[in-house]
Amino acid sequence: MRRPLAVKILVLLLFTTSVALSSAFIFRQLIIDDFRSYREGELEDRVYWVTARLEGAYREQRGWAAPALADHSAWALLLGMEVRLTDHAGRVVMDTAQALSLLPAADRERVLAVSGYLPATAQGSYTPYPLFLDGKEIGTLGVRFVPRWRPAIFEERASRFLFWSSLLIGGIAILVGIAAARRLSRPLVLLTAAAEGIGKGDLTSRVPAHARDEIGRLGQTFNRMAEELQLQERLRRTLFANAAHELRTPLTAIRCELEGMMDGLIPSSREQLQSLHDETTRLTSLLAGMEDLSSAEASSLNLQRQSVQLGPFLAGIMERYQALFDEKGVALLSAAADDDRVDADPELLSRIVVNLLGNALRATPAGGTVTVKSEPVTGGTAISVTDTGCGIAADALPRIFERFYRGAGGGMGLGLAIVKELVEAHGGRIEVESRVGEGSRFTVLIPAGSHPDLQDGNPQRAGRL
Repeated sequence: MRRPLAVKILVLLLFTTSVALSSAFIFRQLIIDDFRSYREGELEDRVYWVTARLEGAYREQRGWAAPALADHSAWALLLGMEVRLTDHAGRVVMDTAQALSLLPAADRERVLAVSGYLPATAQGSYTPYPLFLDGKEIGTLGVRFVPRWRPAIFEERASRFLFWSSLLIGGIAILVGIAAARRLSRPLVLLTAAAEGIGKGDLTSRVPAHARDEIGRLGQTFNRMAEELQLQERLRRTLFANAAHELRTPLTAIRCELEGMMDGLIPSSREQLQSLHDETTRLTSLLAGMEDLSSAEASSLNLQRQSVQLGPFLAGIMERYQALFDEKGVALLSAAADDDRVDADPELLSRIVVNLLGNALRATPAGGTVTVKSEPVTGGTAISVTDTGCGIAADALPRIFERFYRGAGGGMGLGLAIVKELVEAHGGRIEVESRVGEGSRFTVLIPAGSHPDLQDGNPQRAGRL
């Protein structure tokens, strides 16, 4: 049977409290034992005081004299001792009861009041202490300690105080433990419920994350994860919807033409076959673009970074595509310094530049210019492709990097989405500036020597300039 986390926390707190209270009782017992040991030592000292005075009295009186012994016995009673003195032959010379009878009535009452001695309650045996004078035994002092009420009251009050304080502290600990257990477990309970909701497909599940502790950070991380999952799910649905729409058009055209040929309504001429071939080519290009986009989204997982010298690298790409620009009558210029370097995957960087050159070529009419430039910037390197083409409308700029978004230039609407994914895979970003009728500039910013999974815990966003 599983126990809730709140119960476990409460049990832990109660266990800790019980250990603390048990320690208090043990500490109390140690104090009482030390106190009793101190009292016993003090009483032993008093016994030696009395024996010393009795031995002195014996020396002065040259024997046991009753009047002096009565005073010493009364003094011993005031020190908490009931005494019985015997000589070397074992005969009783003086005891407490006899000493009290020899005292004046007023002194006797005073001694009894101070000592708290009650003859009727005396019990126990006498402890013998031999008396010596000049190495010769002169008698024995029997001592029986009179119970004192003050130490007993001290121990009783200490025990009572500890008992009630333990009950009070224990009760407070239980209440605090219940409140703390609920407070500590509630965020985790909500987090569990939200995680179960996401597991069932509810990507809108969120948890409160206001605390500035580990649980608060856990909640914030969970919410970011849920938002990312929701975004990815929305993009996935959009991608499938757009892909279905884009695939439906060529497939419908192919189907209609084939049905017409089967019914004899459309002749199976070379022109019709070429039309079918064009549609299948368009369909193949669309699928290839979607495959490229999927590959670009996963490219951050297998980047092969190395230091790329941009001058020769960009010159090689421009040389391969120079013929296409010449054919259209568009000038292709380079403004990249040979010593500019960037930390990037050469293959993916080549795809970024090629896609931007293809877009620039389509947007630029004959007689226009496309310029490729690289330059160091704060924190990294910038690669820009600038054209003198038709430009992009201001209301279209926020959407040009969306999947399947088609601007005035046509196309499948995947090229810039692929470029954006590849740039972000490097931990960088892409910016665009454009004016209708004047042209556009796409700038790729790649940070120097960064790796996308080293910052912010997000491999698609880390290291951005």
